[in-house]
Amino acid sequence: MPPNESPPASRLTEALRIESARGLTAVAQRAIATEIPVSFVYGDAPYAVMMASPGDPEDFAYGFSLTEGLIRTASEIRSVKILPQGKGLALEIELAPGRFREHLARRRAMTGRTSCGLCGVETVEQLPQAEKLVPGFPVATRAVFAALANLDKNQKLNAATRAVHAAAFCARDGAIRAAREDVGRHNALDKLIGAMARGGVSPRDGFILVTSRASFEMVEKAAIFGATTLVAISAPTTLAVERAEALGLTLAAIARADSMMVFAGELDTGDGAGSEAAAS
Repeated sequence: MPPNESPPASRLTEALRIESARGLTAVAQRAIATEIPVSFVYGDAPYAVMMASPGDPEDFAYGFSLTEGLIRTASEIRSVKILPQGKGLALEIELAPGRFREHLARRRAMTGRTSCGLCGVETVEQLPQAEKLVPGFPVATRAVFAALANLDKNQKLNAATRAVHAAAFCARDGAIRAAREDVGRHNALDKLIGAMARGGVSPRDGFILVTSRASFEMVEKAAIFGATTLVAISAPTTLAVERAEALGLTLAAIARADSMMVFAGELDTGDGAGSEAAAS
């Protein structure tokens, strides 16, 4: 595989299809999501290996570096080289000199998995810590419902494989400005954050919508980026709600086409009452 190229996002695989009603069997083809090891290397030093989808590796490099606390802005990355490494990819990331020195001072070994965004962290003090957010204007509930209605159209890989998560950045009117997909929910969010950071998009210009549950890590990553509202398709955890409240982040979850629940902060319901009552 040439440098700066990624494997295909999915591949056709043969499987035996069984129909219970008629007892028929047949060989069929199915698109299967590609999952590969992605190694993050800063300077000459390996930092982390994440199991991920191969798409949007440069966005992944920027978003992961930001939410890991290795950079504060996209400009602190000098270059990203995407190189084949065994069955996966290596992302060789060159940081600005000052940032690289700080990285060396706090370097740690970490092996990541799609189910865990904190694997390898040895103490609580090593967790990335978002700062309390400056309050923003509440997002309108009609905008959230508009984004939910159009989310499927932005999940092409999931439509083919039914095996990946998505994270989308939505404008304040609900229009989906960008979406990223990955087998890992944390990875999808990192890729989205990387794309937004590279594009110079202000996190206060909209809100983040994710197809996964709202965990502590998802809240933390959204807040590190500076987003003030996170909407999740699935339910939140207790720690996610506590962290959202502490950071001043609006957290809505169990979001469906016709309803959602606000667990922290408030949305603009259009009736002048907000949704503080729903969160209390």
